[in-house]
Amino acid sequence: MRKIISTLLLVFALVSVSKAQTVHQNTGWLFLMNSTKFNARWGVHFDLQLRSSDEFNNVRNLLIRPGLIYFFNSTNNLTLGYLFTQTYTSGAETLTENRSWEQFIHTQKIQSISVSHRFRLEQRFIEKISEDDVFSQRLRYFVRFLIPLKKDAAVFEKGFFAGVQNEIFLNVQNKGVVNNNLFDQNRAYLALGYRIQKKIDIEAGYMNQAVKSLRGHINNNILQVAVYTRF
Repeated sequence: MRKIISTLLLVFALVSVSKAQTVHQNTGWLFLMNSTKFNARWGVHFDLQLRSSDEFNNVRNLLIRPGLIYFFNSTNNLTLGYLFTQTYTSGAETLTENRSWEQFIHTQKIQSISVSHRFRLEQRFIEKISEDDVFSQRLRYFVRFLIPLKKDAAVFEKGFFAGVQNEIFLNVQNKGVVNNNLFDQNRAYLALGYRIQKKIDIEAGYMNQAVKSLRGHINNNILQVAVYTRF
């Protein structure tokens, strides 16, 4: 476990290194996520996010993401979904992006630690100011470690935990309309949470978002509050 944590802390350090032409921001994100299982094979996904602008001045982004889940077994599932998101700009324009997306999740256990691997492909239909809408595809890989802080938690149903995760985003089609780069962004995250019961988690943590833009780099320091429910 120490090796895992050390490796992920190194990722934090690498993505936090300042670069030339880097814009630094401080924002807050509220993240609500639910998965509901109807039977052994089928379920639904839904998440809702609100993200502030720099220095918490107002709401910058709204994201609504439903999806249909197919469970191959207890450790592997596939989801097909749609995302609606709006960006509220400082110039009072509202920009809308629609996405279809597909993801595969594999989960595993390393002693008492729960590990999730997520591969997501997104088809992005992006609205631009004073330009035609554009299309691109993006690939995302996400890994998350949920570490119970209770000793000998073979079955973790209640108590405190640490959440450590990282996600990398790659532009795999039409990168020229996004940032002219294969690399889109990286999100490294560390949180402290509490499992209220087997089906409800709440957590708060720090995320470092390193973004490659057309004009340089953005380094976003994010305070995130998240609620996860499973029914």
